[in-house]
Order: sequence, then structure tokens, then C-alpha cells
Amino acid sequence: MAATILTELFTCAILVFPSLPRPTLQSDVAVNLGWNWEMWWTYDGISGPEFWGVINPAWAMCSEGRRQSPINLDPRTLLHDPNLTPLSLDKTQVHGNLVNTGHSLEWRVKPSSGPRVNLSGGPLSYTYSVSHLRLHFGERDLQGSEHTIANYAFPAELQIYGYNAQLYRNFTQAASQVYGVVALAVLVQVGETPSPGLATLLQGLPAVHFGGSSSPTHELRVSELLPTTDQYLTYDGSLTVPGCYETVTWIIPNKPLYIAFTQMRSLRRLKQGASHFRRNAPVANNFRPLQSAHHRTVRTNIDFSADQQGKKCSISEPKFQYQANDWLHS
Repeated sequence: MAATILTELFTCAILVFPSLPRPTLQSDVAVNLGWNWEMWWTYDGISGPEFWGVINPAWAMCSEGRRQSPINLDPRTLLHDPNLTPLSLDKTQVHGNLVNTGHSLEWRVKPSSGPRVNLSGGPLSYTYSVSHLRLHFGERDLQGSEHTIANYAFPAELQIYGYNAQLYRNFTQAASQVYGVVALAVLVQVGETPSPGLATLLQGLPAVHFGGSSSPTHELRVSELLPTTDQYLTYDGSLTVPGCYETVTWIIPNKPLYIAFTQMRSLRRLKQGASHFRRNAPVANNFRPLQSAHHRTVRTNIDFSADQQGKKCSISEPKFQYQANDWLHS
């Protein structure tokens, strides 16, 4: 049933609580006690998503916000917007570091690695510079992605983050500012033919088994991680980690990325802590629960023309024009 719903949508529109480290004193953290608050949140337990908004007053938006992410993408309420043009993402190769943050697996662009990787077009009014990538994934194939489609979750979700390079100096400054951030959420499916770009990204996995470890990676062309930039969904939302700032333009391409089972298994072996301590929890299941859409509009540039008004995507009368997830038909 889930496969059927997902196929119709794609064709239509497309911890165990670890032992906490002691707070690290940092003079550059603007908190009264000087704590590094990044050490004090997790994805479950008393420091999990339900409590992010009370752990640190600066994260109040996590509890009080009305445009929070992630959300479920409902095929029945998508609005066609013919003014949404294709995205433009530079094909520049850049160096970066693969990092196990203890919360997720990240790939971070080296600031001195050369020209920026710029993203523009589509719903964006500014040019954004890619700063980092983040991978969310589950311990089982039935969960892992932060966004869902028709309440169907994917095994993983790759998020490509960029900051508004025309208004702000870096991602840290842009994260809490208006029009500050763009995030491309690429849903990841397990398949027999993995995406070459994802294979390049994950080459350094053996070196980042434990939390806090990092490894230089080969040059990466971020554009190779996008299955398509022509057709997509978009909405206004927030960061999915503390402080949940509502400054993000989300873009979800209309096609999944594929990962091999062996790569997925290696991801699930990553640990949050920095040692072989027997209670060292896995990084997996590092996704924030779905947030209320609060009647937000999710737009798409796919001309599905599925109902008489031509504005809403109706899976009851699909006019199939786009086959996206072939894996579901095998």
C-alpha cells in the first residue's frame, strides 16, 4: 500500500541515551555559563526533540515555532506554481571533511578549497553558497528520512545546506536571519545501483566510526548528489536541529537518490561516542519527528494538471508523466 501511494505521488509530483560528555567551556559561546550547548541535545530521552525548546532558552523556537520542519508532504495539497524555474547548482569540485558529529554524518566544505559552490534559481531570490551536507538515516529501512511523502518514510535523507552569500558572511550568521538558508532534501532509497556521487561522499566512512572523528575526503562535485534539479517541491520551514530557526527555504527534488545495502549497513555502524564503551549508542535514528504544517503551502513546478482546476495534485485521477522511483516496481 505504501509503495502504491509513493508511486502515485512521485509520478504525480514527483538514542539509546548515551553517556553525556561534560560541558566544554568555550569563550566564544554567548551563553552565561559558557557551555557548548551542542553537546547537550540528542534525538531521544530527556534531551530529545520534545525538550529542545526548554534545554536552552535560545532554542525556544523548537517548541513555539509555527513554521517548523520536517513535515509530511501530502500529494493531495500540492499547488502547481508555473513560475518556479529549474535550480542552478555549480558543478565545481571542492574539498571537504567527512565528520561524525555524534548527532549525524556531515560533510563540510573547506573554506579555502577554491571557488564556492553556488545555488540559485527556482524559488530563490538570492545566490546561496553550499556550506555542508548532513545525512539522516534509520536503523531500519522503514524509517530514517526526516521528511515523509504521504506519510511514507525513506531509509535516509541527504540534506544539502547553503547560506545566503549575498547578505551574510557564513552559515552561522545566516542561520538565524531572514532568507538566510536553503536546504535541499534528497530522499534516499536502497537500490542495487547506488549513486556514484553518494559513493564518493561515503568513502571516508571507516575513518569516522566514532563520534567526534573526521576524515578528509576526495574532491566532491555536489551537483552529482542531485538526481534532478528541474522538478521539485518547495516550502518555507526551519532548521531541523536546535535552534530550529525558521529561516529555511526547503527544496525536495522529484526523484530519490540510491544507496547500496552495504553502504547503508556501514552507516548504521556509526557510533555517537568516542570509544568502544559498551553503551555507545548508534548515530542511526537521527531524525526529528514530523512537525505540524500549520496550513503552509507546498508548491511544485510539475505541471500535473490532475484536476479540473489544475492547481491541486489529485492522486485519485493521476495523469502519469514522470516515473521516479523505479525500485518500487522491481
